Amino acid sequence: MGSLFRSEDMCLAQLFLQAGSAYDCISELGETGLVEFRDLNPSVNCFQRKFVNEIKRCEEMERILGFLLREIKKADLPLPDRDVNPVAPLPKHIMEQLQRLEAELSEVTRNKEKLQKNLRELTEYTHMLHVTKNFAQRGSEQDPPQAQYEEFPFLERDAALDYTGMQRMGAKLGFISGLIQRPKIEAFERMMWRVCKGYTILSYSEIDEYLEDPDTGEPTKSVVFLISYWGELIGQKVKKICDCYHCHLYPYPSSREERTDVVEGLGTRIQDLNTVLLRTDDYLRQVLKKASESVYTWYIEVKKMKAIYYVLNLCSLDVTNKCLISEVWCPVGDLGAVRQALEEGSRKSGATLPSFVNRIPSNDTPPTLIKTNKFTSGFQNIVDAYGVGTYREVNPAPFTIITFPFLFAVMFGDLGHGLIMAVFAFWMVLYENNRKLKNTRNEIWNTFFEGRYIILLMGLFSIYTGLIYNDCFSKSLNLFGSGWSVKAMGSDIAANRFLILDPNITGVFKGPYPLGIDPIWNLANNRLTFLNSYKMKMSVILGIVHMSFGVVLSVYNHLHFRKKSNLYLVFLPELLFMWCLFGYLVFMVVYKWLAFSAAESKTAPSILIHFINMFLMQSSGNQLLYPGQIGVQGFLLVIALLSVPVLLLGKPLYLYWLHNGSQRLGMYRQVRTQEIILKGLNAPSSNWPGCVCLRLWALSLAHAQLSEVLWRMVMHLGLRVDTSLGVLFLVPVFGLFAVLTVSILLVMEGLSAFLHALRLHWVEFQNKFYSGNGIKFSPFSFALLASSFDHDGFP
Repeated sequence: MGSLFRSEDMCLAQLFLQAGSAYDCISELGETGLVEFRDLNPSVNCFQRKFVNEIKRCEEMERILGFLLREIKKADLPLPDRDVNPVAPLPKHIMEQLQRLEAELSEVTRNKEKLQKNLRELTEYTHMLHVTKNFAQRGSEQDPPQAQYEEFPFLERDAALDYTGMQRMGAKLGFISGLIQRPKIEAFERMMWRVCKGYTILSYSEIDEYLEDPDTGEPTKSVVFLISYWGELIGQKVKKICDCYHCHLYPYPSSREERTDVVEGLGTRIQDLNTVLLRTDDYLRQVLKKASESVYTWYIEVKKMKAIYYVLNLCSLDVTNKCLISEVWCPVGDLGAVRQALEEGSRKSGATLPSFVNRIPSNDTPPTLIKTNKFTSGFQNIVDAYGVGTYREVNPAPFTIITFPFLFAVMFGDLGHGLIMAVFAFWMVLYENNRKLKNTRNEIWNTFFEGRYIILLMGLFSIYTGLIYNDCFSKSLNLFGSGWSVKAMGSDIAANRFLILDPNITGVFKGPYPLGIDPIWNLANNRLTFLNSYKMKMSVILGIVHMSFGVVLSVYNHLHFRKKSNLYLVFLPELLFMWCLFGYLVFMVVYKWLAFSAAESKTAPSILIHFINMFLMQSSGNQLLYPGQIGVQGFLLVIALLSVPVLLLGKPLYLYWLHNGSQRLGMYRQVRTQEIILKGLNAPSSNWPGCVCLRLWALSLAHAQLSEVLWRMVMHLGLRVDTSLGVLFLVPVFGLFAVLTVSILLVMEGLSAFLHALRLHWVEFQNKFYSGNGIKFSPFSFALLASSFDHDGFP
């Protein structure tokens, strides 16, 4: 509790690392995670530091590991467990191994791609031959060759040019065949007609099977085409058009015998290629499987090596270039562990001279370190979101563990909703070590999972306040029997059909309910009036107590930092102002509860009117709460008014006097007071307009009313159906009610209450004693490297 109440006591230390053991010493310090290194070479460019080449080699190894990871994922191989923590090896031990593995995998992958390309081309060639065979069969069933070319339009326009005439002109008939993607065939046909002016015949047919696209690797539909053309010039144009549309061209057999031989040869080659590819895949899979067993270990080792060399670049060399000097921030209580880590590093490296650490004095403000665990880290994050605590000031986190979920529950109080929230959080706590739950890429889920203990306490406190409010899904639970009897009001209820509870009627009120609010109030027509008064006064009392506690905690800061003047110029005026006004309001509420009975409630004085008259310094002639009330109120008001100028002017005038009021202070005192003035201007301020926490009252009433509206508009309709189909109708109604309850009342209303509780702690509580102007301690720790693996592709 001591370390959680304040940040750890820090010191600045100097490390003297022998050149031969510096790497191992830094590695041991990274395993412990106890020190934060300072940069002793701020003026040196990153590319001009001593170990920049080693960092480049580590980045090259990261590139190789990224290649391995992509290949392993492509092969659909499982990655190993992450329960390993290897030490950082020397770069030469792992660099050669990774380079050999990359070269082997690259060669096998290139060969596999070439084989797959050949197999794809042979498969396409086979399909082309089978389809064009049908073209040839249809052509042989037609008339002699002269009739095949009657489709050319120019032959109809010019009868002098016929097939024989084309032969006399020296034109030769040629064929081009290949494959084209299905979406391109229409544009391809249109372009062929426009460019070649009818000197071609295009025949095509779609392949029934899907073929792999060489560019994307996805299965696509392809079309086999056969182009007949006249002359070499037309043939060149046809080939250029085919190139523009990325057609795959294959030689067209000139005879049936040649076609048969080619088809048989293709079948044999395809079979051989499939066999070779199968063996290549097996070999590649074996290599990748062996690599996958060590890829996570290699990744950790490379990350550690890179981090070590990065830290070594922060160190400076002594004049002999045989010793590295570094400065670190370290908790005072962990200096022994740091010395032990340096000794272990020197022993592993076999150095003859040991490395050692010396504590050095410093006027710099140390970083803030607050040690947490999995339970307290979520609440500490709430505090740090406001600002990292100033070094050694009071930490609000241990008090937030209780006050935050409690104030949330005051606004969210419902037994049923709290139970659902607690069960959900308990499930996350129960499976908190499940890797699939911890390492997801969903930021919203990660936020919920990191705050599982906060949600658990919010749910448990909501169950408690739900019992106090006697509210469970907007309905009350009659656990102990009501303390009211409405038999005496039977005639009034029958006549007016309204239930207005009045304890002054004889025989109606028999005694208080043992726990929380009596369930009879859920049926009363004056329920909202009763709950409104109850929750408003409760909220005022809780808010004043909460903020008074924050003001009291500021005393510990004033005494710790030896600012006794703040006790008289800040703390005392704050406390007097708040308790002379709002503390007196709490006194009147409690006094009225105790001094006036239910029979005197109608004639009891109004607290609001008396509180307003206190500021106006007048009496309205109404009944007083107690004898001497006017004098007491006037005295308290005078004290509160006198506290205002002290709050506004006391500390600034005192700081001004320290800076300019006495010549005997000297130059040192003047420089020191300048620092004091800057700290005084950044001191926590008071936020009195938000002193009365009526948001607790408003949010609590809003949540209860919204829950009641949801019940009446959804669930109540399903329960009113009394036919035989009522049960079937109730199933979808209950489903709708459950969805709306979770989405609106739990998620939206829960988020609203969470944000208001956050505001109450930041502004109304922490602002009284917590400045949050510190710098967070960032240790050199290998444990922090694991978070980067999720972004690098590890599941």
